[in-house]
Amino acid sequence: MAETELERAAMHRALALAETVRGHTSPNPAVGAVILDTSGTLVGEGATAPPGGPHAEIAALRQAGESARGGTAVVTLEPCAHTGRTGPCAEALVAAGVARVVYAVDDPNPVAAGGAQVLTEAGVDVVSGVESHAAASGALRPWLHAVRTGRPFVTWKYAATLDGRVAAADWTSRWISSPASRADVHALRASVDAIVVGSGTVLADDPHLTVRDGDQFATVQPLRVVLDRRHRIPRDARVLDAAAETVVLDTAVPRFGLKALYDRGVRHLLLEGGPTLAGAFVEARCVDEVVAYLAPMLLGSGPAALGDAGIGTLADAALLDVESVSRLGEDVKIVARPRWVGPAMEE
Repeated sequence: MAETELERAAMHRALALAETVRGHTSPNPAVGAVILDTSGTLVGEGATAPPGGPHAEIAALRQAGESARGGTAVVTLEPCAHTGRTGPCAEALVAAGVARVVYAVDDPNPVAAGGAQVLTEAGVDVVSGVESHAAASGALRPWLHAVRTGRPFVTWKYAATLDGRVAAADWTSRWISSPASRADVHALRASVDAIVVGSGTVLADDPHLTVRDGDQFATVQPLRVVLDRRHRIPRDARVLDAAAETVVLDTAVPRFGLKALYDRGVRHLLLEGGPTLAGAFVEARCVDEVVAYLAPMLLGSGPAALGDAGIGTLADAALLDVESVSRLGEDVKIVARPRWVGPAMEE
């Protein structure tokens, strides 16, 4: 039986709930859940808590209480069937007496998959694939990619002039982007697990790499990561202060660094390094999303946004699919995804 209009509307609410916990659930997925009672009224909702806390379904069931019995659970990801820090969500739904479960995306994690089968065997009506594209391209996208590839989803962010310069010839770069763009960057930082730069960026700019809301620091900060193979960063660098946790990796190889971060639970990584590090990530095909802030400004010289990426001819250019173009103050924001060919980048 296909989903109803009420269930599709509930899925839209579940997707919105999942967005509220982006960057705060890893290594668990950012999931949203809604409980409808037998009349189709929303009686419970929830989103995945930080690791160790309840999953979305459990939070929604607690809010619904006895009203969940005979009702419908609408979830953005197939309910899990394994016991980790918390119990299996599929069994919790059965125990609550839920009669029907509607979800968007199958769980690709072999450890947790199988919830749909558990529900079906318990006599629960299960409908899958509802708003699957919206779910897979939303809050779940980084986690799904990480589970399927064994490395974090990488977003490369940069701000540049219209002629592609990230700094002037004398390396001055503040401020190329507008205040609106800089505020948007802080929102982007708040949605990821970690931010990575190279030692060259630390030496040149001494960045803080924190999330701020206006003049205030955010309550939860992403992990700060510095790739420093030559041990060059000074002890008084701002990135080493107590504002957030920092990891310094003794490597310049993106794939080694990504594996180490995946093992630490990082599922979404924001690349904020300079042209050299960006070039290394592009050459290794380890960029999954590009977020560019372009200012209406021309410099004519100075460092370009992307350094050597191992591309010697136009035929080898990294092609991008543009997902969105928007205005932020005087700037233009472009979000695009590389069109990599080969299994390493498939989702």
